Amino acid sequence: MKIEAVMRELRERPRRWLVTGAAGFIGSHLVQALLDLDQEVVGLDNFSTGFRENLEEVLREVGERRAARFRFLLGDIRDPQICSEACKGVDVVLHQAALGSVPRSIEDPVASHESNVDGFLNVLVAARDAGVRRFVYASSSSVYGDEPTLPKVEGREGRPLSPYAATKLVNEIYADVFSRCYGMETVGLRYFNVFGPRQHPQGPYAAVIPRWTLALLVGEPCRIFGDGETCRDFCYVENAVQANLLAATVEDREALGRVYNVACADTTTLNELFSALREEVARFRPEARRAEPVYEDFRPGDIRRSLADVSLASRLLGYEVTHRIGDGLPATVAWFAAAAKARRFAA
Repeated sequence: MKIEAVMRELRERPRRWLVTGAAGFIGSHLVQALLDLDQEVVGLDNFSTGFRENLEEVLREVGERRAARFRFLLGDIRDPQICSEACKGVDVVLHQAALGSVPRSIEDPVASHESNVDGFLNVLVAARDAGVRRFVYASSSSVYGDEPTLPKVEGREGRPLSPYAATKLVNEIYADVFSRCYGMETVGLRYFNVFGPRQHPQGPYAAVIPRWTLALLVGEPCRIFGDGETCRDFCYVENAVQANLLAATVEDREALGRVYNVACADTTTLNELFSALREEVARFRPEARRAEPVYEDFRPGDIRRSLADVSLASRLLGYEVTHRIGDGLPATVAWFAAAAKARRFAA
């Protein structure tokens, strides 16, 4: 696998990385992967959607020697000065910081724009000014909008269906412009429903897998919006980490200045997901086997069907799906069971 060669090369030639949104779900996994590879890492977060506990867990996991290679900056990407400070001496930026969630963006489009567009541009400018070699950023499957064709293929996008989708599309446009105008090496990653440990399960904008997992663990109902036949391409977080490392190190010039789907090229309905989660949670709480979902109306802005084509990422980045949904759910549920037992989540 190409990722194994990349990891060997990084250990031999360490680099300095900036991970924005470092205390978030995907960001904290990237920080851990980089520290495990003996890289020097700067993390930037304002704890608006990330959590200090995520970084504390990472630093425990990697050990004292590797933890010493991590520097954390408390700050907001809407502040150009902190972005400039974070980019000093950095070789690669992995930009993950954003306000996620389609419903959140519909409720408050201004906040989404400020973080996802203004903040993105601040980091992009700071990286340019600091001479950062490679800028890898998180985009989203939401940019496909109302394009009905499955699977979703890069270059065949529809109209955005939410302010969140619009912000991610703007990110891709800005990255392309900076690549053309300033010669920056940019790569965008369109995440498809990434899940795994440390994904926060609470609040009105929580993603479905952590929300349902915690609900089943504590005996609360799981709500399905629609008939349950809405389908998603659920992608375990290890796949997203792999894609970031490949995008950050690829040497083929043809691979740069592009965006790539990051997914499993597999589809799961919400009804199927509920059944699978119920069985996994029952290993920790047997009563969960009797749980049944509660069906509610469809939500505005939600895409009915989502399935990715990952052939472009495979061809140009060397991306390979290593963890499918069935591989990732056991570790995810086990993490949430331990976290719930430790009362990590507020009642």
